[in-house]
Order: sequence, then structure tokens, then C-alpha cells
Amino acid sequence: MISLTEKAVGKVREILDSQDPKPAGLRIAVVGGGCSGFSYSMAFENTPNMLDKTYNYDGLSVFVDQASLLYLDGAEVDYVETLEGSGFKFSNPNVKSTCGCGSSFSA
Repeated sequence: MISLTEKAVGKVREILDSQDPKPAGLRIAVVGGGCSGFSYSMAFENTPNMLDKTYNYDGLSVFVDQASLLYLDGAEVDYVETLEGSGFKFSNPNVKSTCGCGSSFSA
């Protein structure tokens, strides 16, 4: 299972509500690439795929494909605001190592 903090859900809803037409939900995926082998992907989705796992967070639909679910099981997505910037942060217990920039990982 993947979880989103209240702050992450609020930020996604804020961005989602500004879209026209409004997408059906958010897709979270793990994709190949980056210096460590994998990276995270977040994008709005109009229609979930047939084999997607769909999570509902206070009315926000989040879609995760079966392959990504293997790497995201137990992960938490938060939205953080710091002096260096703001963005979504993944805390993933499946990660074995990350690259220096923190945008890719290996599992």
C-alpha cells in the first residue's frame, strides 16, 4: 500500500482543481532511468488502466500500476516546503540506495 499525507493530498487537489478539464486522478509510478536505476513519476490521469490499483484519499483517486506497486509498497508521499524549495517527497522503505541528487533510487 502507498500512502499520502494530508499535506500531499491538499497540494495535489489544489493543482488538480486548476486543470480544465479536470483529470480523474493522480498516477504514481516507478519508471526506469536516473543514475541509480529508477525514478518516481507523478502525472494526472483521465482514465485508470484495467490492472491499476486505485487508492482513495478523501475523494482523491490515486492510480498505481502493478509493476510500480512492487517498488512502492509501504511508501509515503509528502509535500514539503523548505528554504531550498518545495515539492513532493517519497519515503520508501524498499529503497536500497539513492543517487547524490536524490531523484533516483535502486531497490
